[in-house]
Amino acid sequence: MPKVGMEPIRRSALVQATIAEIGAAGNLEVTVGQIAKRAGMSTALAHHYFGGKDQIFLAAMRHILREFGTEVLQALGQATTPFARASAIIRSSFAPSCFAPATISAWMTLYAQSQSSVETKRLLKLYQRRLHSNLTHALRPISKHPERDAHTLAALIDGLYLRAALSSACDPKDACDAALQTLQTLIESNQ
Repeated sequence: MPKVGMEPIRRSALVQATIAEIGAAGNLEVTVGQIAKRAGMSTALAHHYFGGKDQIFLAAMRHILREFGTEVLQALGQATTPFARASAIIRSSFAPSCFAPATISAWMTLYAQSQSSVETKRLLKLYQRRLHSNLTHALRPISKHPERDAHTLAALIDGLYLRAALSSACDPKDACDAALQTLQTLIESNQ
């Protein structure tokens, strides 16, 4: 007989274990058995809750995206101007929580898996559309070309994040500063 109330706890444990295992391996070349063992449960139970490794990975990325969304909302809550809103989105993209080694590995895996998995590609597109939409909304009052500028900043954020994540010599703070400087330059060019 299943223990009542254990499903959310076990699902959460599997999500955390997935992020940790991907972080340890640096990619999705882990087994459901490894994930389940780290979570302290059987492989069969992991399959019961998620069906397979791809579904567990998607759940882990949704968790990371929810955490990122919370970070953005908190930063936006303190922003009082359009420029501060755009800056808050950029700073959230380079927050320390986004640069935990396991989180970096999960993001790299998301990008790689999106080339071959429809569901993963859909999740990546969702993130990209939301980032673009948030930046466009913030830039609309201060830019003559908010869509274009949002596209430029989103591409820059992704590119700088990837560079910072893949290079031990690239500091996330430096990447954030470069994105903020680009924001400033875009706004000045609109005046």
